[in-house]
Amino acid sequence: MSSVYPADSVGLVSPKVAHFTQPLRLACGRTLDQYELTYETYGELNATASNAVLICHALSGTHHAAGYHHADDRKPGWWDSCIGPGKPIDTNKFFVVSPNNLGGCHGSTGPSSRNPKTDRIYGADFPVVTVEDWVHSQARLADLLGIEQWAAVVGGSLGGMQALQWTISYPDRVRHCISIAVAPRLSAQNIAFNEVARQAILTDPDFYAGHFVEEGKIPKRGLMLARMVGHITYLSDDSMGEKFGRELKTDRLNYDFHSVEFQVESYLRYQGEQFSNSFDANTYLLMTKALDYFDPAAEHAGDLTATFACAKANFYIISFTTDWRFSPARSKEIVDALMDAKKNVSYLEIDAPQGHDAFLIPIPRYLQAFSGYMNRISL
Repeated sequence: MSSVYPADSVGLVSPKVAHFTQPLRLACGRTLDQYELTYETYGELNATASNAVLICHALSGTHHAAGYHHADDRKPGWWDSCIGPGKPIDTNKFFVVSPNNLGGCHGSTGPSSRNPKTDRIYGADFPVVTVEDWVHSQARLADLLGIEQWAAVVGGSLGGMQALQWTISYPDRVRHCISIAVAPRLSAQNIAFNEVARQAILTDPDFYAGHFVEEGKIPKRGLMLARMVGHITYLSDDSMGEKFGRELKTDRLNYDFHSVEFQVESYLRYQGEQFSNSFDANTYLLMTKALDYFDPAAEHAGDLTATFACAKANFYIISFTTDWRFSPARSKEIVDALMDAKKNVSYLEIDAPQGHDAFLIPIPRYLQAFSGYMNRISL
């Protein structure tokens, strides 16, 4: 590793691509005859393949969780604060696998990929995928890598939902589940936020019913608005107040609707602009629907305790006090169900002002507690 990187960085990394020709039957009833998953790995798999950790990403996440793709990259992977030598997910101990979800737009087969049957971009023709579909595709990736059982499956937000689903779908293949800033299913309010975001995209005149690529267009405005709505829900009122307050970007009010006057307006527009340049609109629709559909207890008439009856993993559930999108109360629903099901579960509520995005931030107490749990995982 080059000396230009910190000692606790995994350094330069290169994505890998796994190609699957065994058809994958999806929850929606459709089948993908073949597909690819892009993924990254950090650390080394031990001789018994007992040290593998799966990282599941959130809605807008990618396979690039740690390290750098190029020497001149300004930022490392999205969870670099937690993955690397000496970090909570210590790559001196663990072999870490981080895939881009099926339906994604960063290398894995998704709406922006070419349909091998038609040689056209899938666009809106790509099937709806669910959390359970992702877990099944990740299980095939584990098979390909020679991993019979994960030492841990780890994720935050939508990634935490995948971690929980792993313990239900493949109870013998997970020893530890670390689920962070998560809920057992979305509330009506959360579904409503997702629907507003989807409508922003669907009503963009450049969306072309999901076939905008063939038209040489991008529903940029819709994506910007969707990201702005989502970003508001990821932050707490306190964190937005501390960051921006009512500070003006200019030295005076302009008394019109078109100028950017407040710092928070400038921030949201910047976030929306950046996102619209890097994310596929159809993928955004798919990811939010996967969030909406996640409800593993539905097969047990809403009984979450019965849902976890088959689980064999040890659980570590982490929440954050100011996360109003997936509040601590929602995490406690999971903890209570696991306790009722007589499962081994630890729970930690972190006092943090950052809201839902706190799981991405290197908060000292959070990292210390995370490290403490991961250090107890035997290989």
